[in-house]
Amino acid sequence: MRIKEESNGVSASRNHLVFAYYVTGHGFGHATRVVEVVRHLILAGHDVHVVTGAPEFVFTSEIQSPRLFIRKVLLDCGAVQADALTVDRLASLEKYSVTAVLPRASILETEVAWLNSIKADLVVSDVVPVACRAAADAGIRSVCVTNFSWDFIYAEYVMDAGNHHRSIVWEIAEDYSHCEFLIRLPGYCPMPAFRDVIDVPLVVRRLHRSRKEVRKELGIGEDVKLVILNFGGQPAGWNLKEEYLPSGWLCLVCGASDTQDLPPNFVKLAKDAYTPDLMAASDCMLGKIGYGTVSEALAYKLPFVFVRRDYFNEEPFLRNMLEYYQGGVEMIRRDLLTGHWKPYLERAISLKPCYEGGINGGEVAAQILQETAIGKNYTSDKLSGARRLRDAIILGYQLQRVPGRDILIPEWYASAENELGISSGSPTYQKSENSYLTNSCTEDFEILHGDPQGFPDTIMFLKSLAELDVVSESERTPEKRQIRERKAAAGLFNWEEEIFVARAPGRLDVMGGIADYSGSLVLQLPIREACHVAVQRNHPSKHRLWNHALARQQAKGQGLTPVLEIVSYGSELSNRGPTFDMDLADFMDGEQPMSYEKAKKYFARDPSQKWAAYVAGTILVLMTELGVRFENSISMLVSSAVPEGKGVSSSAAVEVASMSALAAAHGLSISARDLALLCQKVENHIVGAPCGVMDQMTSACGEANKLLAMVCQPAEIVGLVEIPSHIRFWGIDSGIRHSVGGADYGSVRIGAFMGRKMIKSIASSMFCQSLPSFSGENIDELEDGGVELIEAEASLDYLCNLSPHRYEAFYAKMLPESMLGEKFLEKYADHNDSVTVIDPKRNYGVTAAAKHPIYENFRVKAFKALLTSATSDEQLTALGELLYQCHYSYSACGLGSDGTDRLAKLVQAMQHSKSDDGTLYGAKITGGGSGGTVCVVGKNCLRSSQQIIEIQQRYKNATGYLPFVFEGSSPGAGRFGHLKIRRRTSSKLT
Repeated sequence: MRIKEESNGVSASRNHLVFAYYVTGHGFGHATRVVEVVRHLILAGHDVHVVTGAPEFVFTSEIQSPRLFIRKVLLDCGAVQADALTVDRLASLEKYSVTAVLPRASILETEVAWLNSIKADLVVSDVVPVACRAAADAGIRSVCVTNFSWDFIYAEYVMDAGNHHRSIVWEIAEDYSHCEFLIRLPGYCPMPAFRDVIDVPLVVRRLHRSRKEVRKELGIGEDVKLVILNFGGQPAGWNLKEEYLPSGWLCLVCGASDTQDLPPNFVKLAKDAYTPDLMAASDCMLGKIGYGTVSEALAYKLPFVFVRRDYFNEEPFLRNMLEYYQGGVEMIRRDLLTGHWKPYLERAISLKPCYEGGINGGEVAAQILQETAIGKNYTSDKLSGARRLRDAIILGYQLQRVPGRDILIPEWYASAENELGISSGSPTYQKSENSYLTNSCTEDFEILHGDPQGFPDTIMFLKSLAELDVVSESERTPEKRQIRERKAAAGLFNWEEEIFVARAPGRLDVMGGIADYSGSLVLQLPIREACHVAVQRNHPSKHRLWNHALARQQAKGQGLTPVLEIVSYGSELSNRGPTFDMDLADFMDGEQPMSYEKAKKYFARDPSQKWAAYVAGTILVLMTELGVRFENSISMLVSSAVPEGKGVSSSAAVEVASMSALAAAHGLSISARDLALLCQKVENHIVGAPCGVMDQMTSACGEANKLLAMVCQPAEIVGLVEIPSHIRFWGIDSGIRHSVGGADYGSVRIGAFMGRKMIKSIASSMFCQSLPSFSGENIDELEDGGVELIEAEASLDYLCNLSPHRYEAFYAKMLPESMLGEKFLEKYADHNDSVTVIDPKRNYGVTAAAKHPIYENFRVKAFKALLTSATSDEQLTALGELLYQCHYSYSACGLGSDGTDRLAKLVQAMQHSKSDDGTLYGAKITGGGSGGTVCVVGKNCLRSSQQIIEIQQRYKNATGYLPFVFEGSSPGAGRFGHLKIRRRTSSKLT
């Protein structure tokens, strides 16, 4: 339907206004919602200039008016997709840099001149950052209309990009801070760059024809089930097949190529087909989540079968809104591509979406924009630009929320911590003496082996197991919505059979960190937060399969075969699929287990399920390294309270707990040390993260309130170091998401191994030159054993076996500061590290990366010795100084971050305060660096705890993020052992 000037809409104002409406280049969804707002502005008699990279027909097919002006300019690129379902994070940042950063000065000059030339009364942005800055420079007010902002979307991407492009997020946030206010759409993300917000209903395109009219035009009767495939671009090389649909169904295909041949039960739609009408005529929709698809699915009560789009941080919020109104069914990517659609489609048409909210957001937004352009002030008193920018700081992907941040989160985005029974805050861990909890636990389960040891988190985990089969109808309502993980877990176990439970904690890296892969001594503290894994094995005839897994087996024409099913709690916190399943036979390659390289590719196929590599990978390692064969189906439930992305080894806790539970369930006797080494293989070879072994060793072998001392050559436990009663350690999370698989960690590791290779080469050359010198000038050095030292250094196995004074005397000045990968390979052929690969085109830092572990090993040894020295302020000062030295050495390697530097400086400020009552003595970034957690050492006293709280508040005041504090400790998996439990018959609820 075309716009007519006399149509009803937003009431015309007394003035003729000119709007400049900037539209992001990310997808059609933004353009389609902009159409609705623009339509109402034009109905009110105003001119609208749309600045966009989208095709003109998106606008002109709905609006034919001389008041609409299209200017084809792309000022931001959005997220670059590697394929239809996966965002390429680094490419997104690089393209944004080329599109909006490098030509920024000319963009601003051009846009300011253009805005003045059209005499714009108001700039509207969805959601182009530079448009807000251009408006400010032109002296024109600006308003954003959106459900997300690019600073939030890009915040996680910069972690993947390492040091490159980090300024992009800050620049975007600053641009947005010039915006007058935000018109916020439902399904919104946190957007702290905007201080003033007005919420409006869903912006939805209206229907032109009825369901009956559309079906009649298509020749489809009301008795035919119709699904619309709405991907906005299909996966490359994807061939749709007739058997993908249930019998009698038809599928309408959006975006099919002109050359694509479709089966008879698939109908190709025209490129300019009006999607809302077709959606309303369908029984369900299959596609990927975006604002346009979700809003229109909710508006027209269309069940939506969705496949996750990876690395797009808007998605979790839209997905939760969709599921809150009972309108969503998640399909795993593997089943999408292999055509196992039937169970998902049949589930979808049984849903009854219940969204009853407004769908006139376009009209409401247009009214607000019109009144703003006339001069109405919707905003509160503005704070200073510096304060607004400070509040705009984005510190990583903040789905891991803490109390105090929920003001930015929609009400329907329920706190997963509360639903999972995971407590917030960080009280000191102590075993529970509450006999009620323990008795309640044993009322539900008969404990056949092991002891919960009074750990509250273990008892709560057992209670959550007991409640899995209680799913009442009332809990399915929006008001009492169960998270999907619990629904999936409810059918996971056979309550007649035994269940095995293991527990493994995360760790706080007190000293050692990235020097572990170079053979350093490390000191690690197992933390209070832990991961629990429950495992049950069943004969395939007794194993209850999820519908999609059953459909897949039936499609293969197989009989009953062993299947692995995993449910992972906490998926809502990190945008990953909550379930994973596979036939155990898929681990085999003929008569042998598949290679680790094939397994790595297998799990990487669907990034939203890549997390399963940490869990299922333990099975393949047991098969490969120990020759174990699994004849029965396996059910696994993973529940971890170790926060992800905070540098406290959440992955190691999952690996160790998973393998411990699997070993117990299958009667395998594996020492804690050997189990840790096996888990490292999971992370190195199947997950693909080049970590050392200290994380897994601490999680497996650590003991509560003691530092695990280990020499990583490869993993020799020196002993357990008692923490003196007057000393205490804390971990403070910076909020910056850390990943051991990140580019910075891997490049620093490569640089360290490059340095080792160069040192060996230098030593070999020196040794060869010294051999004939028995009568020459080297005779004194020979008598002092110098040649023997050089000979040992020529075959140096670990960098940490080189002392600092030898490094400074012979090698420091001979190592290059950095080296291009291809230059190194030309000269040295290989860096001799089996878990990293040199990129020939990348420049690697060498000096700092090689120097760090040499000095860090010395620092750790000194730290360990100091812990046993006499109690004094000098002892604490020296311990703290070693932490500070380590922290700045990380920064020299390129592994620092703004957040962790800020925390270290806050500790220094407390230590050197004029009041002279500082009881904190040092701080350092931990683990793999580039964000994550800072370790703090101080006196074990109330004043220290007060100062930690003060640091939390100061950090929040500066960044808007309230840090999580880790304190307390708990035992490793080896000390905990395992539980073997069976559900008591009398406790089962019907």
